[in-house]
Amino acid sequence: MLKRGIEILNDPRLNKGSAFTHEERIHYDLLGLLPARISSFDMQLARALANVRRQRDDIDKYVFLSSLQKRNERLYYRLLIDHIDELMPVVYTPTVGQACQEFAQLFAQTAGMYLSLDFRGQLREILRNWPERDVRLIVVTDGERILGLGDLGTNGMGIPIGKLALYCSLAGIKPEQCMPVVLDVGTDNEALRNDTLYLGMRAPRLRGEEYLSFVDEFVSSVKRLYPDALLQFEDFATNNAITLLDRYRDQLLCFNDDIQGTASVVLAGLYASTRVTNIPLAEMRFMFIGAGSAATGIGELLVQALICEGLTEAEAYGRLIYFDRDGLVCNSRTDLIDHIRPFAKDGPAISMLEAVESFKPHALIGATGTPNIFTAELVGAMARHNLKPVIFALSNPTARAECTAEQAYLWTEGRAVFSSGSPFKPVHIDGEIRVPGQGNNAYIFPGLGLGALTCQASGIDDDMLIAAARTLAESVSDQQLKLGCLYPPLKEIREVSVRIAMAVATTAASNGKTSCNIDDKFEQDLREYQYWPDY
Repeated sequence: MLKRGIEILNDPRLNKGSAFTHEERIHYDLLGLLPARISSFDMQLARALANVRRQRDDIDKYVFLSSLQKRNERLYYRLLIDHIDELMPVVYTPTVGQACQEFAQLFAQTAGMYLSLDFRGQLREILRNWPERDVRLIVVTDGERILGLGDLGTNGMGIPIGKLALYCSLAGIKPEQCMPVVLDVGTDNEALRNDTLYLGMRAPRLRGEEYLSFVDEFVSSVKRLYPDALLQFEDFATNNAITLLDRYRDQLLCFNDDIQGTASVVLAGLYASTRVTNIPLAEMRFMFIGAGSAATGIGELLVQALICEGLTEAEAYGRLIYFDRDGLVCNSRTDLIDHIRPFAKDGPAISMLEAVESFKPHALIGATGTPNIFTAELVGAMARHNLKPVIFALSNPTARAECTAEQAYLWTEGRAVFSSGSPFKPVHIDGEIRVPGQGNNAYIFPGLGLGALTCQASGIDDDMLIAAARTLAESVSDQQLKLGCLYPPLKEIREVSVRIAMAVATTAASNGKTSCNIDDKFEQDLREYQYWPDY
């Protein structure tokens, strides 16, 4: 039934607010429900942007934008697209971290599916309550490892919501085809369980076979109800992240952004860094601080990239060295779990500083969630052994970064090739400006998802991730590299996403993962498929 009157104003997908024309106001019974003055879309955008900027701090901006999304969807997404460099840090990292921490306090209106253990045996029926039927993209979390903030339970819903907002604005996935999901399996965060405002189950986390059985039911329900969808796993703890990806990657089109997206965007930064250091990727050595799913995911993809450069598998693994919270990852240790064991080194345990002196890495990569673990001494040692040391401080949010951009430049006399997971402002040093590169997964996952969906890929493999990384690195101009930035400007992401989507689709075709013909017409169809918010 066609909506009319106040119903159409309360539907964010249909609402145009003060932009409804006089004729539309008559047709839809809106006379008297809106002020007399008719606004253009540009006027609404200017008003919305002014209202964002008048908010006191970023969390207030986040709340305002969330409200706008629920009020006028097209205005919200157009605002993001037109001002992505200003607003992405608000709708995603670093502000989304605070938003998740305060999610229960900020909750005003539902925006996703909450699947709790109470629904075991009924998940397929519960998922049918979602108002859309043509779901193509699902982002799911269980809230156990939100950014670098730990177990936030159902408060982690802010992550799927934020990721999908970026899919829509940066790749043009249609909002009505997106579904954010949180699996409420309890929380081990005792403070949350004791918080009277917390909205999730007040029980310790489900573990073991019962947990896997619950996720199995969810995945089988997705396969049955939404067979054309891409399922993205987000912010699961390391063991579950790896287990679930291995368990389902051959069952349906799925992807873990923390493992695969992070790996691809970091690989892109490393590819780009070779244009600054003039050291080919095949000749580089890499030292990782942190050995969780993100860090080892980077390592596994990096090994495959090095093999593509002509190294043997053994030679490729030999170029990587890892440290975790217990020190050097080495074969003499008895506590290593399966995902880190391939990176273990022979020989005695040594300190991080000793490793820099003996291993002489070209790149220092941090994925720890531990702020300030990159010390002046450690980074200084990197600078002694490298004319242009590559320093990647990847942990999110900004407050969790292994070091700041300013520290990296100061400790290396301005010579560092720096990248981070969250944004840092430009740094002035010795009369020059350095623009830190932000290795945000938003450079990869929107284009990756767009390509996989539009070519109807049967799966996502390492070759597709490497193709995405190479395409992203090639999108960085020489001028941007001179300023120190390893990634293109945020305002270019939407176009970069199209290039990545084409590279992903082409690789999928080469590997037999799609029957689509990837040609100029495919690119035209891809561009026509993209959502563009307008009236």
